[in-house]
Amino acid sequence: MSIFTPTNQIRLTNVAVVRMKRAGKRFEIACYKNKVVGWRSGVEKDLDEVLQTHSVFVNVSKGQVAKKEDLISAFGTDDQTEICKQILTKGEVQVSDKERHTQLEQMFRDIATIVADKCVNPETKRPYTVILIERAMKDIHYSVKPNKSTKQQALEVIKQLKEKIKIERAHMRLRFILPINEGKKLKEKLKPLMKVVESEDYSQQLEIVCLVDPGCFREIDELIKKETKGKGSLEVLSLKDVEEGDEKFE
Repeated sequence: MSIFTPTNQIRLTNVAVVRMKRAGKRFEIACYKNKVVGWRSGVEKDLDEVLQTHSVFVNVSKGQVAKKEDLISAFGTDDQTEICKQILTKGEVQVSDKERHTQLEQMFRDIATIVADKCVNPETKRPYTVILIERAMKDIHYSVKPNKSTKQQALEVIKQLKEKIKIERAHMRLRFILPINEGKKLKEKLKPLMKVVESEDYSQQLEIVCLVDPGCFREIDELIKKETKGKGSLEVLSLKDVEEGDEKFE
């Protein structure tokens, strides 16, 4: 049976297909674009907002509906709505080559933006522009991984770019205020985690202003809380220690 009525042809144009293979056969459902992710994350709870039709197909683009006996054999039921839910939850979203290319291009730009936002040239302390990071990523032939988050990939890119250009994560500027008794002992434990000590002030308390790698922030915070039993304090003075102006990349 084929669905070729004008109504169905219109309804099934702007479609996202979700496919599942079960019992040696292929089953597909027709969903509205951008709604599948919402359903899977729990944001969208109305099935009618996700499904274009409650029918289960063997081929959405040709309008070929699955046979009742095939549904029972594969899913143990011919309740199409329940089967649609299973496919919607566990199936594989089909993406056209053009859509996939657009998604990968967007992810590439997002990764470059994160890297540019988090990093500087360690010699000049100036940030790189997104365009220059994109160029450097192309030079190292970085390939976007669609199943990994852009944040995870940005950290990978930073590691790989270090072999190509002078780049490192911008340091955070912190101020520690520590009780004088525990302060001197604690300073020795904090030393390996501090990149640059900008100032130290010993009076009634020990006050240190320093630059640290953002990756060490949690460890420093926990160390101060533990060693001072909550009496010490940690203040973020700036998230990024950068000079004004963009870094040129020859």
